[in-house]
Amino acid sequence: MTSLLKVNPLNANDFASYGDVIEVSGEPTKLINEGMCGRHHDLAKLDFDDGCAGISMFNAKARHLPHAVTMVERHPQGSQAFMPISPVPFLVVVADDNAGTPENLKAFVTAPGQSINLHRGVWHGVLAPIGAPGQFAVVDRIGDGANLEEHWFDTPYIVETIPK
Repeated sequence: MTSLLKVNPLNANDFASYGDVIEVSGEPTKLINEGMCGRHHDLAKLDFDDGCAGISMFNAKARHLPHAVTMVERHPQGSQAFMPISPVPFLVVVADDNAGTPENLKAFVTAPGQSINLHRGVWHGVLAPIGAPGQFAVVDRIGDGANLEEHWFDTPYIVETIPK
């Protein structure tokens, strides 16, 4: 038997306990480059045990609905930010932690111009651009040691529709 997972539009308030929504809103923090560029400064908290921040590029294959969430993962040694380069929405699945086991899954879909930064240790689904492949810049911890834990569900969660 599968469980249905309701999807909500991504917003900073509902996502706050899992990470940061990275998006431009309001006026820039300051103008730079001879006044021709507005800087929206420090929009996410990068958090690492050790090592350093690295920038990687991910090429993710398209996912389609219905989408089965068969596993989630987390990174105990560092935060992880996903910034789409391609103009494609992506599904963000997160879960609360109960003594090392994910529970209370939540699903969000990004709007154009939104990126996310997952807090250290937050259970999350795989990178899932919806309807088309996506390229993403990813900022996360580069360093020694195991920084990946996976949890596979006995029964998958199914995402059937994306809200309009």
